[in-house]
Amino acid sequence: MMRTETLPLFCAMICCSLTENPPNGSSPNIIIMLMDDMGWGDLGVFGQPAKETPNLDAMAAQGMLLPNFYTASPLCSPSRAALLTGRLPVRNGFYTTNAHARNAYTPQEIVGGIPKDEILLPQMLKKKGYVSKIVGKWHLGHRPQYLPLEHGFDEWFGAPNCHFGPCNINIRPNIPVYNNSEMLGRYYEEFRIDRATGESNLTQMFLKEGLDFISRQTEARRPFFLYWAADATHAPVYASKRFLGKSQRGRYGDAVMELDYSIGRILSRLKTLRIENNTFVFFTSDNGAAVMSGPCESGSNGPFLCGKETTFEGGMREPAIAWWPGHIKEDTVSFQLGSVMDLFTTSLAVAGISPPDDRALDGIDLTPVLLKSSHTLLNRPIFFYRGNEMMAVRLGQYKAHYWTWSNSWEEFKKGINFCPGEEVLGVTTHDQREHTMQPILFHLGRDPGERFPISVLTKEYQEVLSRISPVVERHKKTLVPGVPQLNMCDVAVMNWAPPGCEKLGKCLKVPKSEPRKCDWPH
Repeated sequence: MMRTETLPLFCAMICCSLTENPPNGSSPNIIIMLMDDMGWGDLGVFGQPAKETPNLDAMAAQGMLLPNFYTASPLCSPSRAALLTGRLPVRNGFYTTNAHARNAYTPQEIVGGIPKDEILLPQMLKKKGYVSKIVGKWHLGHRPQYLPLEHGFDEWFGAPNCHFGPCNINIRPNIPVYNNSEMLGRYYEEFRIDRATGESNLTQMFLKEGLDFISRQTEARRPFFLYWAADATHAPVYASKRFLGKSQRGRYGDAVMELDYSIGRILSRLKTLRIENNTFVFFTSDNGAAVMSGPCESGSNGPFLCGKETTFEGGMREPAIAWWPGHIKEDTVSFQLGSVMDLFTTSLAVAGISPPDDRALDGIDLTPVLLKSSHTLLNRPIFFYRGNEMMAVRLGQYKAHYWTWSNSWEEFKKGINFCPGEEVLGVTTHDQREHTMQPILFHLGRDPGERFPISVLTKEYQEVLSRISPVVERHKKTLVPGVPQLNMCDVAVMNWAPPGCEKLGKCLKVPKSEPRKCDWPH
């Protein structure tokens, strides 16, 4: 929860942002570009030496770079639920209580999904007549009651799950690809991904869908929200033939180059339609690079420790760029601590809509920082959750770890390494270690890689802990966890017979229901 002394300032900022008139009297369009497993260090503007992201680098030069931007979870599904609800996964139900501090998501077997009483961003935007579309990966539940059109989106082209496969369809169905509320086909069948070469046209399809939506809504003079969630950088990574073999970084780099090209095309379309001054665009990623997948299938987290699935910086600090010509000053950098949950509250402020007041929100309105280039940093904490446990908290330049864990010895001995080449004694532990009584403290300005803990004997440690401890205490005291949605699995709920399969002759036989508790090893 927000510190009491910051509430008046926060309320004033919301009121101020909501009274600003949108350009030309029309509601600004909103585009959120969410990448999949893309790391902080994958962009040229963040120091990637290959410099293969010219469009994203130009986007940063024309807008604002946010180097201190975080996801709400080091894994895909919970982070996406947090973005669209403005709430921590432990509040919106996207976590598990099957075991302590376990990452959980929405594979085909999952029974649950986004709860119907959660309010998603597109549902709120309807108050101002917005038309909303998601392009790409949903990942908030694949059963019919959990799909995007049941939760505020008007259109959808994409898939409910990751593009794992190809599968033996007698044991496990391939993932369906939807157009709105009905499937068009399946990955590895009608929608080809060549595992041997990495070739797939999916990013080009996602680009076309995004461009067509922008053009249609502009012609109809309707404000729009485009949630562009392309997933080419999630293993198995893919790119179209035009981009394969182009990158110095291998196949993963090819995927990044194609996404960069696509983002350039989207921004160019806004300019061609002369709506760039009326369109707020935000680029980020769902979690850190999946370094456990190896250099051919994963990206770079820059100077940060470990990667996806961990609550170290490499798992949760994300690349972030805000772009809105005429409103966000070009070529600016803000060191404000930000979160994907802020995109919910900030988008509502941009649209001139008050956030819901019947629930706790973890996202804050960043428009004072974005639109006024405020150099006064909002004093807010960033909480690092892994499943049902608060593992760490950042306040200012300091980060305190209350629990440490990379992954288990059992998984590590199988070759699964969340911190390859980055073991830090007593920090990247393979058993869950509690440090509640004496948190491990880092100064992220001096030590962004979390390699040199501040000695507990120093005055600095005692002073910083005296500021952080009350923040953590208040947060835990006021936290009301949601009902966990990621506890139960069942083979019968997999994508055997998605809506629309009858028309295509693509329905598969549904096996006998065998509900069980999901096993989350990490």
